[in-house]
This record gives sequence, C-alpha cells and structure tokens, in this order.
Amino acid sequence: MSGKRRKAFLVSAAIVGGAMLMTACQDSDTATDKATDTSAAQGSSSTTPSGSSTPGSGQGSDKDSGTTGKGTEDGAGSGADTGNGEKEPVEQVCGANDISWSTKSETQGGGYILITAKAKSGITCWLPAALPTVAFGSDGTEAGPAEQSVGEQIKLSGSTAAYAGVNPKSTNTDGGKELDSIIVAVGDDDQNPVSLPVGTITVDKPIVTNWHTDPADAVPFS
Repeated sequence: MSGKRRKAFLVSAAIVGGAMLMTACQDSDTATDKATDTSAAQGSSSTTPSGSSTPGSGQGSDKDSGTTGKGTEDGAGSGADTGNGEKEPVEQVCGANDISWSTKSETQGGGYILITAKAKSGITCWLPAALPTVAFGSDGTEAGPAEQSVGEQIKLSGSTAAYAGVNPKSTNTDGGKELDSIIVAVGDDDQNPVSLPVGTITVDKPIVTNWHTDPADAVPFS
C-alpha cells in the first residue's frame, strides 16, 4: 500500500470510528434515560421495609470488616510465641556495627586490653554466649579462649556495658610481633568487624575472655 493510500485509509478509518462512537453514545444516553424513568416509576410505587438492609451492603460490610480485623490482629507485630496466645518481641543479636566500642590498657594479670561494648543509641541487642572474635595483624592471628567455658548472653541497651579482656601475649618468651590495633567482631559470623586502636603491643599467642557485665571478671589470666 502506497503512502498516500495508507494515509487516506487511516483518515477514513478515523472518520468511521468517530461516527460509530457518536452513534453508540447517543444509543447509550437513550438507554440511560429509559432506565432512569423506569427506576423512578418503580421507586414511587414501592417502599423498602423499615429495618431491612440492601443486599450486599450492611451484612457483607460487617463480614468483610471482621475478616480484615482478624487478619490484622494475627499479623500485627513479630515475635516468639509464648504458648498463651501472646508474642514476645524477638530482639536481634548484636553486630559490631550496633556497638560503641572502647579499649583501655590495664596492668592487672601482667597487662591486658579491656574492651568495652555498649549498644548504640536506640539499639537493643544481645551479645551471644560465646567468645568475641579478636584478631591481630595482617595475618589475622586470632585470640584463643582465656576461660574454659563460655559465659551467658548479655542484653545491651542504654547504659548497659559488656567487657572482655584480651591478653595479646600469653607466652613467657621474647618473641612476638609489634602491632598497634586489633580487629574485633561479635562472632565468626559478624560481617562488620571493627578495628580498634590499642597502642603498640607485642602479640604472641593472644587469649580473650568471654563477655562479662563486671570488668573485674574480664581479666585474662593465662
């Protein structure tokens, strides 16, 4: 089909379509007017009994409302089921980025580094009953346990603090490597470990305590 013929065809189609649309609108208007007249005539000759409800309005609305309310109640909030139909909030396990960290050099027990952990403002989380992960140097030398058993999990919120003690050198030899920072994570699965300054230290077979709520319990005796 040539360009002129295609253009003429499109124009013709548009004209025909417009004429059909106008005819349909006129027919629709006529049908609407007839329906309105019929409804008005029926309304003037009949009345709705007092107290009855229009089908599909009041009763259906109440049912839908009840269903929606139940769904909202079941889905509201999250937490662990206590067994009595209620739920307790499930609080998150702490990650290193949830915590405000600080370190301090202590002299007790031959010298060690005291790590203090507090939840950041607005955060409540749990330190698991496990050793913190503490590593040294570019080779990632990891501190071993300074205690024979793990402690209890600790809830951090507000001003509550947890403490862990790190002895960077548990040997009596002269060997070791000189470092000035440590890498700390809440556990092996923590994706956001932090680097904490500690000054110059000699590292050789380091050890670390569990988390404690009393700093006096976080002395890493070798």
